[in-house]
Amino acid sequence: MDSDVASPVCVSAADLLAAQARLRRYLDPTPLHHAERFGCWLKLENLQRTGSYKVRGALNALLAGRERGDHRTVIAASAGNHAQGLAWAAYRLGVNAITVMPRCAPQTKIAGVAHWGATVRLHGDSYDEAKAFAIELAEQHDYRLLSAFDDPDVIAGQGTVALEMAAFAPDVVLVPIGGGGLAAGVAMALKSELLSGSAAARRVRVIGAQVEGVDSMARALRGDRRLIEPAATLADGVRVKDPGRLTERVLSELLDDVVIVREAELRETLVRLALEEHIIAEGAGALALAAGRRIAGKRKCAVVSGGNLDAGVLARLLSEVRPRAPRRPRRRTRETPAYEAAAAESAAVKDDVYRLARLRSGPSPQARTAHTPSLAPHPTLIEDVPA
Repeated sequence: MDSDVASPVCVSAADLLAAQARLRRYLDPTPLHHAERFGCWLKLENLQRTGSYKVRGALNALLAGRERGDHRTVIAASAGNHAQGLAWAAYRLGVNAITVMPRCAPQTKIAGVAHWGATVRLHGDSYDEAKAFAIELAEQHDYRLLSAFDDPDVIAGQGTVALEMAAFAPDVVLVPIGGGGLAAGVAMALKSELLSGSAAARRVRVIGAQVEGVDSMARALRGDRRLIEPAATLADGVRVKDPGRLTERVLSELLDDVVIVREAELRETLVRLALEEHIIAEGAGALALAAGRRIAGKRKCAVVSGGNLDAGVLARLLSEVRPRAPRRPRRRTRETPAYEAAAAESAAVKDDVYRLARLRSGPSPQARTAHTPSLAPHPTLIEDVPA
């Protein structure tokens, strides 16, 4: 059994702060973008190094391991993004890394891993088969097995995404869920008393998003731990049969809800992101935003978790999917009392200025013709107007 999964170690707020301090030297914060037509803010992790948030957890795990004196070769199973993050982090730190990926992994992700010099092993037709093979290799050769989501250092690294959003003070944060590493880290960062700073800030809702038929974490949180083969989906990055044990414990306490998204909704959202917001996201990257269309909030923020999408897949989606036209923006019909008072005061001032101007200039020619045969102004008007 994977030792990381069985580990009783929990992640603390101090671990998240330590991860933020480690990563600051290597990774820049990613921007927030307001997708006005969606009525949602986007945390653009697709612009992160290697095109995904996964590099945060992988890099933090390698740095923390080096601090503990662990210099073993690192091996990981991944559908693509964790492997790319590990390959980049290992290249920067001079660590040997092996990645086990399913044969169905996108070619752009396989090429990204090989580019940074990591060894790529293709095995099985799903993430879970690749994971079983990685565990076997780790036991045979005494490699350090780095889980893609069920590792305290990885969770702490993923939680730095939320630390960058804290100043924005969102009321709803939406995250995609596969194994649960990102959601666990984000929930810990936003719900922690040490990190949030105030009771009002801790009222933020953290909503997970999964695809219909690929909802292993949602079922696990309901107590259903059956290992059901996930359906084929555009969101290959969250196609996990067996979610994390550590992440499940964290999410059972901190996650507010899970939204299940239909595959058609996911495809339409991905295409709209590309056409309307000019943002390229992979299937899992568009998942949180697709779920956000069902969630109300004044300051919603969805994490665009990755942008490693094969060009051929994007071309096919653009040719096949015809998204519905977005709703017209609604005009506000009810203003706040402060705004109404200010508007009334402004109207009164304008009215006074207009009357004063009329007094200075005298009646209009039409008024003089209709009411006064004489061209001389009325004497009371002259007395009322200051010199």
